[in-house]
Amino acid sequence: MPASERPSRLASVIVASAAAFVALLVVGAIGLWAHYGTAVFFEMVKTGIAACM
Repeated sequence: MPASERPSRLASVIVASAAAFVALLVVGAIGLWAHYGTAVFFEMVKTGIAACM
């Protein structure tokens, strides 16, 4: 396989989708933080993590 081969369009779409998803999560976290404040935000995160355990 040549090293100069360009990535496929599907790979580019997957990477772009993953980046958009991560950006959406970050924006959502910042929005929750701004709306509820730090104490409530961290309490929600702690409760969510505890629910997964």
